[in-house]
Amino acid sequence: MGVQGLAGFVEESGAFFTELRVRDTKLVIDGSSLYHCLCFASSVDLRCGGDYGAFSAAVRRFFGALRACGVAAFVVLDGGRGAADRKLPTLRGRAAEQLRAAQALGQGHGARLAPLLARDAFVQALRRLAVPFVLSFAEADRDIAALANSWGCPVLSLDSDFCVFDLAGGYCPLSHFQWQSVSAAGGPQGCFVPARCFSLDAFCGHFGRLRRGLLPLFAVMNGNDYVELAALDGFFSKLRPPRRCGAGRHRRIQALLHWLAQFEQPNQALDSVLEHLKKHQREEVRELLCTSMEDYAPSDVRLEDFFQNGRYECEAASRAGVPRWVLDALAQGKLAPLIINVLILRSTFLRVQVENMQRPSAHSAALPIRQVIYGLLLRAQRNTEAAAPSEHTHQLPVVCEFDRCQKTIKKSFVQAASLPTEFCDDRFPLDKLMEVNGCHKRSRLTVFHE
Repeated sequence: MGVQGLAGFVEESGAFFTELRVRDTKLVIDGSSLYHCLCFASSVDLRCGGDYGAFSAAVRRFFGALRACGVAAFVVLDGGRGAADRKLPTLRGRAAEQLRAAQALGQGHGARLAPLLARDAFVQALRRLAVPFVLSFAEADRDIAALANSWGCPVLSLDSDFCVFDLAGGYCPLSHFQWQSVSAAGGPQGCFVPARCFSLDAFCGHFGRLRRGLLPLFAVMNGNDYVELAALDGFFSKLRPPRRCGAGRHRRIQALLHWLAQFEQPNQALDSVLEHLKKHQREEVRELLCTSMEDYAPSDVRLEDFFQNGRYECEAASRAGVPRWVLDALAQGKLAPLIINVLILRSTFLRVQVENMQRPSAHSAALPIRQVIYGLLLRAQRNTEAAAPSEHTHQLPVVCEFDRCQKTIKKSFVQAASLPTEFCDDRFPLDKLMEVNGCHKRSRLTVFHE
Protein backbone atom coordinates (compact mmCIF):
# COMPACT_ATOMS: atom_id res chain seq x y z
CA MET A 1 0.00 0.00 0.00
CA GLY A 2 0.93 3.66 0.05
CA VAL A 3 -0.85 6.98 0.54
CA GLN A 4 -0.57 9.12 -2.57
CA GLY A 5 1.84 12.01 -2.09
CA LEU A 6 2.25 11.51 1.66
CA ALA A 7 5.88 10.37 1.58
CA GLY A 8 6.85 13.35 -0.54
CA PHE A 9 5.03 15.77 1.75
CA VAL A 10 6.62 14.32 4.89
CA GLU A 11 10.10 14.41 3.34
CA GLU A 12 9.67 17.91 1.99
CA SER A 13 8.57 19.25 5.35
CA GLY A 14 11.30 17.54 7.37
CA ALA A 15 9.60 18.68 10.58
CA PHE A 16 7.98 15.36 11.47
CA PHE A 17 11.08 13.35 12.37
CA THR A 18 13.01 12.79 15.57
CA GLU A 19 16.59 11.57 15.75
CA LEU A 20 16.94 7.95 16.85
CA ARG A 21 19.86 5.72 17.80
CA VAL A 22 18.84 2.17 16.94
CA ARG A 23 20.53 -0.43 19.17
CA ASP A 24 19.70 -3.21 21.59
CA THR A 25 16.13 -3.55 20.39
CA LYS A 26 13.85 -5.71 18.34
CA LEU A 27 13.12 -4.31 14.89
CA VAL A 28 10.22 -5.41 12.67
CA ILE A 29 11.26 -5.03 9.02
CA ASP A 30 9.01 -4.73 5.98
CA GLY A 31 10.82 -7.32 3.87
CA SER A 32 9.37 -6.19 0.54
CA SER A 33 10.59 -2.62 1.07
CA LEU A 34 14.00 -3.79 2.27
CA TYR A 35 14.87 -6.13 -0.56
CA HIS A 36 13.88 -3.55 -3.15
CA CYS A 37 15.98 -0.87 -1.42
CA LEU A 38 19.02 -3.15 -1.13
CA CYS A 39 18.62 -4.29 -4.71
CA PHE A 40 18.55 -0.75 -6.09
CA ALA A 41 21.26 0.57 -3.78
CA SER A 42 23.82 -2.22 -4.21
CA SER A 43 25.01 -1.41 -7.76
CA VAL A 44 23.38 -4.59 -9.02
CA ASP A 45 23.21 -4.88 -12.80
CA LEU A 46 19.46 -4.81 -13.48
CA ARG A 47 19.73 -5.46 -17.21
CA CYS A 48 20.91 -9.04 -17.55
CA GLY A 49 18.83 -11.06 -15.13
CA GLY A 50 20.32 -9.79 -11.88
CA ASP A 51 23.67 -9.91 -10.12
CA TYR A 52 22.47 -11.99 -7.20
CA GLY A 53 25.92 -12.38 -5.67
CA ALA A 54 26.28 -8.63 -5.17
CA PHE A 55 22.71 -8.41 -3.93
CA SER A 56 23.22 -11.21 -1.38
CA ALA A 57 26.41 -9.49 -0.21
CA ALA A 58 24.40 -6.30 0.43
CA VAL A 59 21.86 -8.29 2.45
CA ARG A 60 24.69 -9.82 4.47
CA ARG A 61 26.23 -6.41 5.20
CA PHE A 62 22.89 -4.96 6.23
CA PHE A 63 22.09 -7.61 8.82
CA GLY A 64 25.71 -7.67 9.94
CA ALA A 65 25.40 -3.98 10.81
CA LEU A 66 22.22 -4.64 12.79
CA ARG A 67 23.79 -7.47 14.77
CA ALA A 68 26.81 -5.31 15.58
CA CYS A 69 24.40 -2.89 17.26
CA GLY A 70 22.49 -5.57 19.16
CA VAL A 71 19.42 -5.23 16.96
CA ALA A 72 17.25 -8.35 16.71
CA ALA A 73 15.67 -8.18 13.24
CA PHE A 74 12.38 -9.88 12.34
CA VAL A 75 11.43 -9.72 8.66
CA VAL A 76 7.83 -9.89 7.42
CA LEU A 77 7.12 -10.33 3.71
CA ASP A 78 3.93 -10.02 1.68
CA GLY A 79 2.12 -13.22 0.79
CA GLY A 80 -0.76 -13.46 -1.68
CA ARG A 81 -3.26 -10.87 -2.88
CA GLY A 82 -5.96 -11.77 -0.35
CA ALA A 83 -9.36 -13.33 -0.93
CA ALA A 84 -11.08 -10.00 -1.74
CA ASP A 85 -8.42 -9.13 -4.37
CA ARG A 86 -9.16 -5.44 -3.82
CA LYS A 87 -5.76 -4.36 -5.11
CA LEU A 88 -6.16 -5.88 -8.59
CA PRO A 89 -6.45 -2.55 -10.50
CA THR A 90 -3.35 -1.22 -8.73
CA LEU A 91 -1.39 -4.39 -9.49
CA ARG A 92 -2.31 -4.18 -13.17
CA GLY A 93 -1.09 -0.59 -13.27
CA ARG A 94 2.09 -1.53 -11.43
CA ALA A 95 2.76 -4.38 -13.88
CA ALA A 96 2.44 -1.90 -16.77
CA GLU A 97 4.95 0.41 -15.04
CA GLN A 98 7.36 -2.49 -14.58
CA LEU A 99 7.03 -3.38 -18.24
CA ARG A 100 7.97 0.17 -19.22
CA ALA A 101 10.99 -0.06 -16.90
CA ALA A 102 11.99 -3.37 -18.48
CA GLN A 103 11.77 -1.83 -21.95
CA ALA A 104 13.94 1.11 -20.86
CA LEU A 105 16.57 -1.18 -19.32
CA GLY A 106 16.59 -3.34 -22.42
CA GLN A 107 17.34 -0.26 -24.52
CA GLY A 108 20.22 0.78 -22.27
CA HIS A 109 18.36 3.54 -20.44
CA GLY A 110 18.19 4.07 -16.70
CA ALA A 111 15.27 2.47 -14.87
CA ARG A 112 14.60 0.43 -11.75
CA LEU A 113 13.18 -3.07 -11.90
CA ALA A 114 13.96 -5.79 -9.39
CA PRO A 115 15.39 -8.89 -11.12
CA LEU A 116 13.07 -11.85 -11.48
CA LEU A 117 14.51 -13.84 -8.58
CA ALA A 118 15.34 -10.95 -6.24
CA ARG A 119 12.75 -11.98 -3.67
CA ASP A 120 13.89 -15.61 -3.78
CA ALA A 121 17.53 -14.58 -3.39
CA PHE A 122 16.54 -12.40 -0.44
CA VAL A 123 14.73 -15.27 1.30
CA GLN A 124 17.66 -17.57 0.62
CA ALA A 125 20.05 -15.04 2.15
CA LEU A 126 17.83 -14.68 5.23
CA ARG A 127 17.94 -18.46 5.75
CA ARG A 128 21.70 -18.53 5.35
CA LEU A 129 22.11 -15.69 7.84
CA ALA A 130 19.61 -17.24 10.29
CA VAL A 131 17.50 -14.06 10.25
CA PRO A 132 13.94 -14.84 11.44
CA PHE A 133 11.37 -14.15 8.72
CA VAL A 134 7.76 -14.96 7.88
CA LEU A 135 5.40 -14.51 4.95
CA SER A 136 1.96 -13.11 5.71
CA PHE A 137 -1.12 -14.71 4.20
CA ALA A 138 -1.85 -11.54 2.20
CA GLU A 139 -0.34 -8.05 2.23
CA ALA A 140 1.81 -7.68 5.30
CA ASP A 141 1.24 -4.09 6.48
CA ARG A 142 -1.38 -4.82 9.13
CA ASP A 143 0.50 -7.86 10.41
CA ILE A 144 3.70 -5.80 10.65
CA ALA A 145 1.90 -3.11 12.67
CA ALA A 146 0.36 -5.69 15.02
CA LEU A 147 3.70 -7.45 15.60
CA ALA A 148 5.59 -4.20 16.25
CA ASN A 149 2.91 -3.00 18.68
CA SER A 150 2.97 -6.35 20.47
CA TRP A 151 6.71 -5.92 21.09
CA GLY A 152 6.69 -2.12 21.40
CA CYS A 153 9.49 -1.81 18.85
CA PRO A 154 9.98 0.27 15.68
CA VAL A 155 8.96 -0.64 12.15
CA LEU A 156 11.52 -0.28 9.34
CA SER A 157 9.96 0.24 5.92
CA LEU A 158 9.63 2.61 3.00
CA ASP A 159 5.82 2.58 2.87
CA SER A 160 3.98 5.80 3.69
CA ASP A 161 1.09 3.78 5.12
CA PHE A 162 3.16 3.40 8.28
CA CYS A 163 2.77 7.15 8.80
CA VAL A 164 -0.94 6.38 9.35
CA PHE A 165 -0.70 3.34 11.63
CA ASP A 166 -0.57 4.14 15.34
CA LEU A 167 2.73 2.44 16.17
CA ALA A 168 3.93 2.24 19.76
CA GLY A 169 7.61 2.09 18.75
CA GLY A 170 7.36 4.42 15.78
CA TYR A 171 8.13 4.15 12.08
CA CYS A 172 11.70 4.44 10.74
CA PRO A 173 11.84 5.11 6.98
CA LEU A 174 14.59 3.17 5.22
CA SER A 175 15.62 6.41 3.53
CA HIS A 176 16.72 7.72 6.95
CA PHE A 177 18.20 4.48 8.28
CA GLN A 178 21.98 4.90 7.98
CA TRP A 179 23.01 1.27 8.38
CA GLN A 180 26.17 1.86 6.34
CA SER A 181 27.29 4.51 8.84
CA VAL A 182 27.14 2.56 12.09
CA SER A 183 28.55 4.78 14.82
CA ALA A 184 30.92 3.36 17.40
CA ALA A 185 30.76 6.58 19.42
CA GLY A 186 27.91 5.33 21.53
CA GLY A 187 29.80 5.39 24.80
CA PRO A 188 29.38 2.49 27.20
CA GLN A 189 26.13 1.46 25.49
CA GLY A 190 28.01 0.49 22.33
CA CYS A 191 27.48 1.27 18.65
CA PHE A 192 24.20 2.24 17.01
CA VAL A 193 22.57 2.86 13.65
CA PRO A 194 21.80 6.57 13.15
CA ALA A 195 18.17 6.87 12.07
CA ARG A 196 15.17 9.15 12.05
CA CYS A 197 11.76 8.18 13.38
CA PHE A 198 8.48 9.58 12.10
CA SER A 199 6.65 11.41 14.88
CA LEU A 200 2.89 10.99 14.72
CA ASP A 201 2.49 13.56 17.49
CA ALA A 202 4.46 16.18 15.56
CA PHE A 203 2.52 15.38 12.38
CA CYS A 204 -0.90 15.71 14.02
CA GLY A 205 0.22 18.78 15.98
CA HIS A 206 1.19 20.50 12.75
CA PHE A 207 -2.49 20.57 11.79
CA GLY A 208 -3.83 21.88 15.08
CA ARG A 209 -6.17 19.49 16.87
CA LEU A 210 -5.94 16.65 14.35
CA ARG A 211 -6.65 13.35 16.10
CA ARG A 212 -4.81 10.15 15.25
CA GLY A 213 -8.07 8.29 14.74
CA LEU A 214 -8.86 10.49 11.72
CA LEU A 215 -5.72 9.52 9.80
CA PRO A 216 -7.18 6.32 8.28
CA LEU A 217 -10.02 8.39 6.81
CA PHE A 218 -7.45 10.85 5.47
CA ALA A 219 -5.53 7.99 3.82
CA VAL A 220 -8.51 6.46 2.05
CA MET A 221 -9.94 9.82 0.97
CA ASN A 222 -6.62 11.05 -0.38
CA GLY A 223 -6.14 7.77 -2.24
CA ASN A 224 -4.02 4.68 -1.68
CA ASP A 225 -3.42 1.35 -3.39
CA TYR A 226 -6.96 0.24 -2.60
CA VAL A 227 -9.06 3.38 -3.05
CA GLU A 228 -9.18 6.17 -5.60
CA LEU A 229 -12.66 7.62 -5.67
CA ALA A 230 -13.66 9.89 -8.54
CA ALA A 231 -16.91 10.47 -6.61
CA LEU A 232 -14.96 12.64 -4.16
CA ASP A 233 -13.78 15.08 -6.83
CA GLY A 234 -16.68 17.40 -6.07
CA PHE A 235 -15.74 17.48 -2.39
CA PHE A 236 -12.09 18.26 -3.13
CA SER A 237 -13.02 21.01 -5.59
CA LYS A 238 -14.58 22.93 -2.69
CA LEU A 239 -11.73 22.26 -0.26
CA ARG A 240 -9.41 25.18 0.34
CA PRO A 241 -6.22 25.02 2.44
CA PRO A 242 -5.32 27.82 4.86
CA ARG A 243 -3.26 30.59 3.28
CA ARG A 244 -0.19 29.62 5.29
CA CYS A 245 0.01 26.36 3.33
CA GLY A 246 1.38 28.23 0.33
CA ALA A 247 1.10 27.03 -3.24
CA GLY A 248 3.16 23.84 -3.10
CA ARG A 249 2.36 20.55 -4.81
CA HIS A 250 0.99 19.10 -1.58
CA ARG A 251 -1.85 21.59 -1.12
CA ARG A 252 -4.53 18.92 -1.39
CA ILE A 253 -2.98 16.85 1.41
CA GLN A 254 -2.64 19.87 3.64
CA ALA A 255 -6.14 21.09 2.88
CA LEU A 256 -7.65 17.71 3.73
CA LEU A 257 -5.70 17.37 6.99
CA HIS A 258 -6.58 20.89 8.13
CA TRP A 259 -10.23 20.21 7.30
CA LEU A 260 -10.24 16.92 9.24
CA ALA A 261 -8.78 18.65 12.31
CA GLN A 262 -12.17 20.20 13.09
CA PHE A 263 -13.75 16.81 13.84
CA GLU A 264 -13.67 14.68 16.96
CA GLN A 265 -14.53 11.34 15.35
CA PRO A 266 -14.15 9.78 11.87
CA ASN A 267 -17.92 9.26 11.59
CA GLN A 268 -18.53 12.99 11.94
CA ALA A 269 -16.10 13.78 9.14
CA LEU A 270 -17.49 10.98 6.98
CA ASP A 271 -21.05 12.31 7.32
CA SER A 272 -19.82 15.75 6.29
CA VAL A 273 -18.06 14.34 3.23
CA LEU A 274 -21.13 12.41 2.09
CA GLU A 275 -23.22 15.58 2.12
CA HIS A 276 -21.21 16.74 -0.92
CA LEU A 277 -22.09 13.59 -2.91
CA LYS A 278 -25.18 12.77 -4.91
CA LYS A 279 -27.71 10.81 -2.87
CA HIS A 280 -27.43 7.65 -4.96
CA GLN A 281 -23.66 7.55 -4.33
CA ARG A 282 -23.63 8.03 -0.59
CA GLU A 283 -24.18 4.52 0.79
CA GLU A 284 -21.81 2.88 -1.66
CA VAL A 285 -19.07 5.41 -0.90
CA ARG A 286 -19.68 5.15 2.85
CA GLU A 287 -19.31 1.37 2.73
CA LEU A 288 -16.15 1.56 0.64
CA LEU A 289 -14.52 4.17 2.87
CA CYS A 290 -15.42 2.34 6.08
CA THR A 291 -14.11 -0.96 4.72
CA SER A 292 -10.90 0.68 3.53
CA MET A 293 -10.30 2.37 6.89
CA GLU A 294 -10.09 -1.09 8.45
CA ASP A 295 -6.84 -1.61 6.50
CA TYR A 296 -5.17 0.67 9.04
CA ALA A 297 -6.24 -1.29 12.10
CA PRO A 298 -3.55 -3.75 13.25
CA SER A 299 -4.61 -7.29 12.39
CA ASP A 300 -5.53 -9.99 14.86
CA VAL A 301 -2.88 -12.32 13.39
CA ARG A 302 -0.23 -13.07 16.03
CA LEU A 303 2.99 -13.38 14.09
CA GLU A 304 4.87 -13.59 17.38
CA ASP A 305 3.40 -17.11 17.62
CA PHE A 306 5.22 -18.00 14.42
CA PHE A 307 8.56 -16.72 15.73
CA GLN A 308 8.05 -18.76 18.89
CA ASN A 309 6.37 -21.92 17.60
CA GLY A 310 6.85 -21.98 13.82
CA ARG A 311 3.21 -21.39 12.86
CA TYR A 312 0.42 -18.87 13.28
CA GLU A 313 -3.36 -18.90 13.01
CA CYS A 314 -5.05 -16.88 10.28
CA GLU A 315 -8.81 -16.53 10.17
CA ALA A 316 -8.74 -15.21 6.59
CA ALA A 317 -6.90 -18.35 5.44
CA SER A 318 -9.37 -20.57 7.28
CA ARG A 319 -12.35 -18.81 5.71
CA ALA A 320 -10.76 -19.27 2.28
CA GLY A 321 -10.34 -23.00 2.92
CA VAL A 322 -6.55 -22.97 2.70
CA PRO A 323 -5.13 -26.29 3.99
CA ARG A 324 -2.91 -26.07 7.05
CA TRP A 325 0.19 -27.33 5.25
CA VAL A 326 -0.22 -24.68 2.55
CA LEU A 327 -0.40 -21.83 5.09
CA ASP A 328 2.55 -23.22 7.06
CA ALA A 329 4.69 -23.66 3.94
CA LEU A 330 3.81 -20.16 2.72
CA ALA A 331 4.71 -18.66 6.12
CA GLN A 332 8.10 -20.41 6.01
CA GLY A 333 8.84 -19.13 2.50
CA LYS A 334 8.70 -22.63 1.02
CA LEU A 335 5.78 -21.79 -1.28
CA ALA A 336 5.52 -18.99 -3.81
CA PRO A 337 2.60 -16.55 -3.39
CA LEU A 338 1.50 -17.81 -6.80
CA ILE A 339 0.18 -20.93 -5.06
CA ILE A 340 -2.13 -18.97 -2.74
CA ASN A 341 -3.34 -16.69 -5.53
CA VAL A 342 -4.18 -19.59 -7.81
CA LEU A 343 -5.80 -21.60 -5.03
CA ILE A 344 -8.04 -18.73 -3.86
CA LEU A 345 -8.41 -16.43 -6.86
CA ARG A 346 -7.59 -18.67 -9.85
CA SER A 347 -5.43 -15.78 -10.98
CA THR A 348 -1.75 -14.83 -10.95
CA PHE A 349 0.66 -12.15 -12.18
CA LEU A 350 3.81 -13.42 -13.89
CA ARG A 351 6.74 -11.16 -13.05
CA VAL A 352 7.98 -8.79 -15.74
CA GLN A 353 11.65 -9.08 -16.66
CA VAL A 354 14.13 -7.60 -19.12
CA GLU A 355 13.92 -9.58 -22.35
CA ASN A 356 13.39 -9.21 -26.09
CA MET A 357 9.96 -7.57 -26.26
CA GLN A 358 9.47 -8.81 -29.83
CA ARG A 359 9.64 -12.43 -28.70
CA PRO A 360 7.10 -14.37 -26.61
CA SER A 361 7.34 -13.97 -22.85
CA ALA A 362 9.99 -16.20 -21.29
CA HIS A 363 7.30 -17.44 -18.90
CA SER A 364 5.79 -19.40 -21.78
CA ALA A 365 8.64 -21.92 -21.43
CA ALA A 366 7.31 -22.98 -18.01
CA LEU A 367 3.64 -23.09 -19.01
CA PRO A 368 3.37 -26.92 -18.91
CA ILE A 369 4.77 -26.94 -15.36
CA ARG A 370 2.31 -24.26 -14.24
CA GLN A 371 -0.55 -26.20 -15.80
CA VAL A 372 0.34 -29.26 -13.71
CA ILE A 373 0.49 -27.09 -10.59
CA TYR A 374 -2.92 -25.63 -11.44
CA GLY A 375 -4.32 -29.11 -11.93
CA LEU A 376 -3.04 -30.29 -8.53
CA LEU A 377 -4.29 -27.21 -6.72
CA LEU A 378 -7.73 -26.98 -8.30
CA ARG A 379 -8.50 -30.69 -8.56
CA ALA A 380 -10.51 -30.64 -5.33
CA GLN A 381 -12.70 -27.75 -6.47
CA ARG A 382 -13.30 -29.45 -9.80
CA ASN A 383 -14.41 -32.68 -8.12
CA THR A 384 -16.81 -30.73 -5.88
CA GLU A 385 -18.34 -28.92 -8.84
CA ALA A 386 -18.66 -32.17 -10.76
CA ALA A 387 -20.85 -33.61 -8.02
CA ALA A 388 -23.83 -31.79 -9.54
CA PRO A 389 -24.84 -33.11 -12.98
CA SER A 390 -23.81 -30.65 -15.65
CA GLU A 391 -22.94 -30.73 -19.27
CA HIS A 392 -19.68 -28.95 -18.38
CA THR A 393 -18.33 -31.50 -15.87
CA HIS A 394 -15.66 -32.58 -18.34
CA GLN A 395 -14.09 -29.15 -18.45
CA LEU A 396 -10.81 -28.56 -16.68
CA PRO A 397 -10.25 -25.59 -14.32
CA VAL A 398 -8.99 -22.36 -15.86
CA VAL A 399 -6.53 -19.86 -14.36
CA CYS A 400 -6.22 -16.22 -15.39
CA GLU A 401 -2.57 -15.28 -16.01
CA PHE A 402 -1.37 -11.69 -16.41
CA ASP A 403 1.77 -11.69 -18.54
CA ARG A 404 3.59 -9.70 -21.16
CA CYS A 405 2.40 -9.89 -24.74
CA GLN A 406 4.81 -7.86 -26.86
CA LYS A 407 4.87 -4.47 -25.11
CA THR A 408 1.63 -4.67 -23.12
CA ILE A 409 0.32 -6.58 -20.12
CA LYS A 410 -2.51 -8.86 -21.13
CA LYS A 411 -4.49 -11.55 -19.41
CA SER A 412 -4.98 -15.01 -20.81
CA PHE A 413 -6.91 -18.00 -19.55
CA VAL A 414 -4.82 -21.12 -19.09
CA GLN A 415 -6.40 -24.54 -18.73
CA ALA A 416 -5.08 -26.75 -15.95
CA ALA A 417 -3.38 -29.99 -16.96
CA SER A 418 -5.36 -33.19 -17.07
CA LEU A 419 -3.88 -35.31 -14.29
CA PRO A 420 -3.46 -39.10 -14.12
CA THR A 421 -6.53 -41.00 -12.96
CA GLU A 422 -5.11 -41.76 -9.50
CA PHE A 423 -4.98 -38.03 -8.74
CA CYS A 424 -8.58 -37.43 -9.77
CA ASP A 425 -10.43 -39.27 -7.02
CA ASP A 426 -10.82 -38.76 -3.29
CA ARG A 427 -7.66 -40.63 -2.32
CA PHE A 428 -5.50 -37.51 -2.65
CA PRO A 429 -7.37 -34.48 -1.27
CA LEU A 430 -5.45 -31.23 -1.29
CA ASP A 431 -4.89 -31.19 2.45
CA LYS A 432 -3.00 -34.53 2.14
CA LEU A 433 -1.28 -33.83 -1.16
CA MET A 434 2.19 -33.48 0.36
CA GLU A 435 2.07 -37.07 1.58
CA VAL A 436 1.10 -39.36 -1.27
CA ASN A 437 1.36 -43.15 -0.95
CA GLY A 438 2.66 -44.66 -4.12
CA CYS A 439 4.52 -47.86 -4.92
CA HIS A 440 4.34 -48.74 -1.18
CA LYS A 441 6.55 -45.74 -0.37
CA ARG A 442 5.78 -42.33 1.02
CA SER A 443 6.90 -39.75 -1.53
CA ARG A 444 6.90 -36.00 -1.14
CA LEU A 445 5.67 -33.80 -3.95
CA THR A 446 8.08 -30.93 -4.39
CA VAL A 447 6.48 -29.33 -7.43
CA PHE A 448 5.05 -26.54 -5.28
CA HIS A 449 8.37 -25.48 -3.82
CA GLU A 450 10.31 -22.62 -5.31
